Formats: sequence, structure tokens, C-alpha cells
Amino acid sequence: MDQVESVRTPASWVVVGLDNGGTCNNATVLDATGRYLVDNLVENPSLVTEGPESAIDQLAQAFHNILELTSTPLTLVRAVGLDTPGPASANGVISSKGATNFSMVSWHGFDIRSALEARIGLPVFYLNDANAAALYAHHQLFGAEAMTKSSVAAIVGTGLGGGVVEDGKVVSGAAGMAGELGHVQIPLHGVLEVGQPIPECNCGFSGDGESIASLTGIKKNLLPYWLTRFPDHPLAAEPLPQAAKQLRSYGEKEDPLALAVFEQQAKAIGKLFTIAANFTDPDAYLLGGGVVEASPKFRQWFLNTVRENTELRAEQQAAATFALVADLDMAGARGAAVAALEAVQPV
Repeated sequence: MDQVESVRTPASWVVVGLDNGGTCNNATVLDATGRYLVDNLVENPSLVTEGPESAIDQLAQAFHNILELTSTPLTLVRAVGLDTPGPASANGVISSKGATNFSMVSWHGFDIRSALEARIGLPVFYLNDANAAALYAHHQLFGAEAMTKSSVAAIVGTGLGGGVVEDGKVVSGAAGMAGELGHVQIPLHGVLEVGQPIPECNCGFSGDGESIASLTGIKKNLLPYWLTRFPDHPLAAEPLPQAAKQLRSYGEKEDPLALAVFEQQAKAIGKLFTIAANFTDPDAYLLGGGVVEASPKFRQWFLNTVRENTELRAEQQAAATFALVADLDMAGARGAAVAALEAVQPV
């Protein structure tokens, strides 16, 4: 388990947040006053590729480890928040076709929330990882006003996750699949070059947000096209998966090919936010993912490009904020903890 720089014992009852990923689990503790008891990542191996039994063991281990690290008695824990990559139902049942990190047949249709709840003997509340990050970003941005504000978040990673928060709570939808910005089909006029092929998403859609604004979109759609425009680029000699992962470092150096790719991604997110503006008219548009982990100059350029391509009315421009998701590596666990705190906190 990774050590943290500072640890604080709880002042009152607490909830625990668990962020389940393809490689590691990340854990945190949030007390009833809204104070996080750890400041850094606290991780253990997730073992999700070994199947549900091993993965639940590791989540339970992460839970007990974080209590030990923060000197938190089990009797003070009221609930646990859990997030995983989707798709999954609002109640934490993994898709019947599997999901990111959950490709083994034993995961298909598996109720990960109930399994963890049975294992640790405490209520467990579930969000997908993008919703959890969106919820944390919302509360971090608005603080005491969070429960009266709304936001839409786009989380750019291997795919494109998203989250819609209204009055401080995640909008989950009837089947738990609200806020799936990645699979909203967008107008491509002004995004693609003349003659550029329509991007295809792994979900089967053409021209949705994820087909452009994701690492998968770079590898599958954008980079193959732009390498035909820059045939002598050093990335042309690399296998596409490796080239796609290296692209951000070129963007930070203001490489023309990389900037062309990332500008298309930013324009696509702007189109998504424009759609969101006409559905929810949020107080804030939040951007997270790998771009947030880039150099300050590059991420500010990317955020500015998203803002410039989000078409808002004058009244909306005056009212709305554009911001980056804070503490991205901890956002999932912290957002899961916020969801658990909201669920059990007395009104």
C-alpha cells in the first residue's frame, strides 16, 4: 500500500470511498464534517483481471487498510461509496456484455455493489467512475454552494466518460446510464477536415463524442488520418497504440500534428457542451482526464479551445464557469465518498 504524506484521525462518524480501476484500487475516508482524512493516493492492487472473487477480496482489503491507516474504528463507518468503470446499472450490476476491465465472462451481469456490501457488512452506494469524478469536481468547485448548483463534466481517457450533477447530486437516469457524454452523437461540421473519414466508436455509433475525444478515438480515427497529412512525422514509424500514447507529449511541445488532433478533440467536447447547454444549462462545464495531467500551458490551451467551441447565449456566458477537474487521481474515490455521505447524512 502506498503511504500518504499526512493522516488525520476522524473527528466524528465517517464514510469510505473506494475507486476500483483496472490496475489499482484507491481508497479515502471522509468524515461527517466534510474533511478527507488522507491527502494522497492510498492504493492496493485491484486484481480485476483475475475475476470477481479476487477483486472483491482486494476491495475489502482496501477498505480495512484505509481504516487502519487513518486510525478509524469500524464502528464509526456508516457507509461505503464504490465506483468502477462502466457500463453498469445504477445499482452496480456490471453490463451483461462486460465492461472496461471486466471482460471475463464471470463479470458479465455481476452485482459488484451487493457482493462488496455482503463482504464488509455495511451499506455500499455505487457510481461509475466518471460520475464519481464529476461529483467530486462539482463539490470541489462550488464548496458550500454545491447543493444549489449544477454542472456537466467530460472526463477524457481511454474512452470519454461524463457526469451530470444537479443540485449537488448525480443524475443517474432510469437505467443508470445518464451522463454518457461519450455516446452522444455530435454535429461534425467544423470539427472534421474536408475528406476526413467519419470517426467510428467501439460502441457501434458513428460520430459520437468518444470516437473523437478519447485515447481510443486518437488511435482508431484521428491519428491514422493526420499521419497521412504529416507522413514524415516521427510517430509514423511507431505502432499506432504507442504513437497515440506519445501524442500528448508532442502536444506539450506545440507539435503541429498533435495540436491538430487535440484541437479536433476540444472542438468535439465543445459540441457536447453546446448540446448540454440546451438541455441542462449548467452553472459549470468541467473537463478532466489525461489533459488535466499535462503541462499547465497545454491544458489551459485545451480548456480555452473547448470554451471557444461551446456555443452559449450571452446570458449563459455570463452565468457559467469552465474549469478543470481537481485532484484527478483521487477524484474517483473522493466522489464515491461524497455520494455515500449524501446518502446517509441526516437531512
